[in-house]
Amino acid sequence: MKLSSSCMGCGAVLRHLLPWLIFIAAPAAAEVMRGFGSLTLQETDATILERLQKLYAEKLRPLEKKSLYHEMGEPALSDAWFESKPMVLLLGQYSVGKTSFIKYLLGRRYLGGRIGPEMTTDKFVAIMYGDAEKTTPGNALTSQPDTPFHSLKKYGTNFLNRLEATALPSPILKRVMLVDSPGVLSGQKQRDRGYEFNGVIKWFVQHSDRILLLFDAYKLDLSDEFKEVMKLLRDHEKKVRVVLNKADGVSPQDLMRVYGAL
Repeated sequence: MKLSSSCMGCGAVLRHLLPWLIFIAAPAAAEVMRGFGSLTLQETDATILERLQKLYAEKLRPLEKKSLYHEMGEPALSDAWFESKPMVLLLGQYSVGKTSFIKYLLGRRYLGGRIGPEMTTDKFVAIMYGDAEKTTPGNALTSQPDTPFHSLKKYGTNFLNRLEATALPSPILKRVMLVDSPGVLSGQKQRDRGYEFNGVIKWFVQHSDRILLLFDAYKLDLSDEFKEVMKLLRDHEKKVRVVLNKADGVSPQDLMRVYGAL
């Protein structure tokens, strides 16, 4: 692999290689022997993440800091980034079924989740596991440096008023964190949100492990504002999966036309 000569390029390449670096120093079978005659123990996911976290903190983060990579590229990864569940971001225009899709995955509604024909979700909502249902506002969510959302404070009070976390005891949330996002509007309504919407979307795109891009089979007109949002996904195409809502209500012939339109 030919590495870029620029510091920013090196930081980007090394960060993308981070999941693989841990296995370079590890034994081929990733096994640990403990004592003579003892059982051979396979490394757990937690052990691998601990080693990744240590590798990043001791080797990669100082290099990123020295090269100013955090100012030119992606933000620094906090310890909480390694400890949190994989993040799945749902993106789409308003009323394409993002909240309904989450309801299906959870098997129930989450606190504050509303479903309707017009725009019903006007906040970024991080949905995570908790033994009891509770909602945490954006100010509290970003106030602790040891949380994965701490760096979102830079987007200001208007945005923090549009950010919250909801905890509930759903089995799927033991494995992933879901992020519901406001539907992308068109025209002046999108520009009058009061905070840097595209900047926030870019932050979530960078930090997400999977991005679900939802479309409605009956509403394929894309606003210029949504096209701008889609441009933010260009460097993260491997994370993106497209979900076509209501596809089961479209005939095969019409489905081919929808596919062509997309």
